[in-house]
Amino acid sequence: MSLLIGMDEAGYGPNLGPLVITATAWEVPGDPHDCDVWNLLDEVVSQRPSTDGQRLHVADSKQVFSPSKGVKALETSVLCLLRLAGIEADSFSSLWQQLAVQYPDDQEQEPWFSQDTSLPVVADSDDIDRLTERLTACVERAGIGRPRIRSDVVLTDRFNRLTNDHDSKGVTLSKLSLALLRTLWEPVASGRVFIVADKHGGRNRYDGLLADILDGQMIFRLEEGRERSSYRVGDTEIRFQTRAEAHFPVAVASLVSKYLRELAMLSFNRFWQVHLPHIRPTQGYPVDAKRFKAEIADIQSTLQIPDAMLWRER
Repeated sequence: MSLLIGMDEAGYGPNLGPLVITATAWEVPGDPHDCDVWNLLDEVVSQRPSTDGQRLHVADSKQVFSPSKGVKALETSVLCLLRLAGIEADSFSSLWQQLAVQYPDDQEQEPWFSQDTSLPVVADSDDIDRLTERLTACVERAGIGRPRIRSDVVLTDRFNRLTNDHDSKGVTLSKLSLALLRTLWEPVASGRVFIVADKHGGRNRYDGLLADILDGQMIFRLEEGRERSSYRVGDTEIRFQTRAEAHFPVAVASLVSKYLRELAMLSFNRFWQVHLPHIRPTQGYPVDAKRFKAEIADIQSTLQIPDAMLWRER
């Protein structure tokens, strides 16, 4: 068996809400470069929406979810994949704690998370049970091991502090992503490994950042360019590329990250709607975030919620 790992994020651009980064690790037969997980799981997983409800939609989260489509397809796919990984949760807080590499303590927690959200939000529990059973059987027949999935939900104050320390939100994303990677990957003991992640903005060089998470292992630069940058560490290839969600583990990471962020924004919007019932919900992206922040300004002041907890500065 060899190891196939994918990483992706959701919420890098917004001013409101968390940045969520996820890594998924899959034991696969043979050379991880040659393993086509899409083909192995074809009877249960599709990169296109299912028309008969017999397959999970697994693709870049932008294809699976949009505000107009709603969260049902995203939630169904994610909860089935998480169950495959042995993660079952009936609430957002429980799910967050099981996935998190760093769960905030009471002083770090944001007030909009004091009211928990029950799961599933809209997906059908019977569909999740049925599809999880089919997915589990398909994975076993394909000789694929149960995945490991970890996430880092980076709240606003932590994001601001790290970005100020590094003077770059791009460096913050890269350092957090690679630290998360090390929770699933041991360079010496993992055997043959292929790691794929989306490129971080316009960055082409990653060897210096990789050196920060390694214990003196040699890093060999294979290529660096606009489309992809690849490195070798022992028996591991680490690749940062555009459109990385074409790789199954990256697509799963994209979905999990997006689902966690959507749950976070659901809690965020519900909190403010208690105080301002008619306020229009926000996804937290820059233009609409400014509108939302202006509309909650008086309530924010009354509740003494500091900007450092609410507003991502970059």
